Amino acid sequence: MAGDDAIGWLMEGDPAIRWQTVRDLAGASERAWKREQRKVASEGWGARLLALQDPDGRWAGGIYSPKWTSTTYTLLVLRDLGLPAGNRQALRGCGLLLDKGFASDGGINLFPRTWKSSETCVTSMVLALSRWFGLEDSRVQAIAAHVVAAQMADGGWNCRATPEFGGAAHGSFHTTILALEALAGMPDPAVAAARARAEEFLLAHRLFRSHRTGAVAKSEFTRFPFPPRWHYDVLRGMDYFRAAGAVWDARMEDGLDLIRERRQRDGKWRLPRGYPGKVFFNLEQAGQASRWNTLRALRVLQWAERGRQGFAGRKL
Repeated sequence: MAGDDAIGWLMEGDPAIRWQTVRDLAGASERAWKREQRKVASEGWGARLLALQDPDGRWAGGIYSPKWTSTTYTLLVLRDLGLPAGNRQALRGCGLLLDKGFASDGGINLFPRTWKSSETCVTSMVLALSRWFGLEDSRVQAIAAHVVAAQMADGGWNCRATPEFGGAAHGSFHTTILALEALAGMPDPAVAAARARAEEFLLAHRLFRSHRTGAVAKSEFTRFPFPPRWHYDVLRGMDYFRAAGAVWDARMEDGLDLIRERRQRDGKWRLPRGYPGKVFFNLEQAGQASRWNTLRALRVLQWAERGRQGFAGRKL
């Protein structure tokens, strides 16, 4: 599928697909893609999810469960769709997450009867949501500081690093990508330093390999379900580096090769089976050509090609 054909097929999809296609692949002006982005709130998947909000501001009557229809996970999907900042319904949901979860240690603890301390994965997700939707609340800075302080010696994060959760000694790909996405773009030197260390953690593992043996760390990292929920995979990791404007690194090659391998003969990428749990509705059908994965893969490949050319130029 040629470039124009791919863009045409993507533009036949939901507004959430169209605005990102216009921005990331078609080179449209900011005014043009923002005009398309605003449609997420009034058309398609975004409008359907917003219409399902409960009168009290929650979704599915829950804050973190049931998965994947609760307030936390519905807001994560709305963020993935690109629902613009300032949406009143999303802000109300974010406010509930902070009101229910903000703990004395500065993180988010949605289960105080079970846990004594905040859990880094959940804290990172709530931080990412609050920042994406533009929640103006002093607690957001405290949450960011908590995430930075939870970084481990190897540069990663792991929600099981504290004794209460098992005392893990090695960073987790899952927790690390959640923390990186949450901290992305924060104009703070301490945050920038933490992100640089975490990016090096992923690169040292060549995005999905054991740093000791070079073998694939977990087979699930090589699958690209969408929405990804709290899970890490190579496409999500590469898309983070792209969005962060990272400089190309040769240690990304394995991840790039994997993404290329997943491309079908028709030039599209398929959607694998997702993670078990309740959903309001499926965005796409597993096993079929996926606009989400095609969009994400194409923009990663486009970014990587530019980065590799620049990298080669620096080596001369």
